[in-house]
Amino acid sequence: MTTLLVTGCAGFIGSNFVPYFLEKYPEYNLVNLDLLTYAGNPDNLKEVEGHERYTFIEGDICDRELVGRIFEDFDIRGVIHFAAESHVDNSIANPGVFIETNVNGTFTLLDVAYKKWMQKPFVYKASYEACRFHHISTDEVYGTLGETGFFTEETPYAPNSPYSASKAGSDMVVRSYHHTYGMNTVITNCSNNYGPKQHDEKLIPTIIRKALAGEAIPIYGDGKNIRDWLYVLDHCKGIDLAYHKGKNGEVYNIGGRNERTNNYIADKVCEILDALRPKAQGSYKAQIRYVEDRAGHDRRYAIDATKIETELGWKADENFESGIVKTVEWYLRRESR
Repeated sequence: MTTLLVTGCAGFIGSNFVPYFLEKYPEYNLVNLDLLTYAGNPDNLKEVEGHERYTFIEGDICDRELVGRIFEDFDIRGVIHFAAESHVDNSIANPGVFIETNVNGTFTLLDVAYKKWMQKPFVYKASYEACRFHHISTDEVYGTLGETGFFTEETPYAPNSPYSASKAGSDMVVRSYHHTYGMNTVITNCSNNYGPKQHDEKLIPTIIRKALAGEAIPIYGDGKNIRDWLYVLDHCKGIDLAYHKGKNGEVYNIGGRNERTNNYIADKVCEILDALRPKAQGSYKAQIRYVEDRAGHDRRYAIDATKIETELGWKADENFESGIVKTVEWYLRRESR
């Protein structure tokens, strides 16, 4: 039985990944280290509470003593690193927390793993040769696009917010441990995720929450900012493939090929709500309001996922129109409990 350390899995993506991974791979134990900040919700993992191959530890990835103890006590043989501060607005208001968690936390995990798994640079200890460090990152490290073009794995980094800068920094630390020490690493950069269990502060949950509450639905600027949307379970399947089959030291971009403007997102969510939970009068679209734009708001992101599609055989199962219905239905079920 192999034990992996997964970090930050009380959050959105990780809490979708853990049940998927435990069900698919009976040969793995998972240890989840999560600080349970405002973005981590233990209820997200109720379905695996008491699972014989799952252990939850509350703690900080920056706590070197704790991380070292986990590696020793559980004989950790791989890391899948989700934990991150991720909300751009919060990074603008309080950038220091993002640097500490995303950069220093990633360094702590890498350095402890290096000392646990390796004798010296490029030499793994006996029986630790297969250990791998998988870092989950974002397309925001690449900056912004014009009306055409896509981010590829060769696109130069050009982060425009404290959040994306902190993720770019963490990516570079991971890269350095591969090239300097020979650590087996893989990095995946994903586009905007959506789906069940996403924190209420994010765009789609905010639209749903505000609509149902009869409040104004806030859309930044002119609403024409474009994102490539990826259903969270499709992302989890891509992480699985990259962890198990990705080449040592490589980067893989995971994107849904679902470019949509924020205006389209708001309209589509309101249309689904109109059908599934109609108001007494009128459409939820009447609640949409445009608000002052976010500082440094990138205009367009779009990922070229050709590399992971062709090399590893990944393919998104959901398009946006199918995934968004599943997402709204999940939030309505949660709201009605």
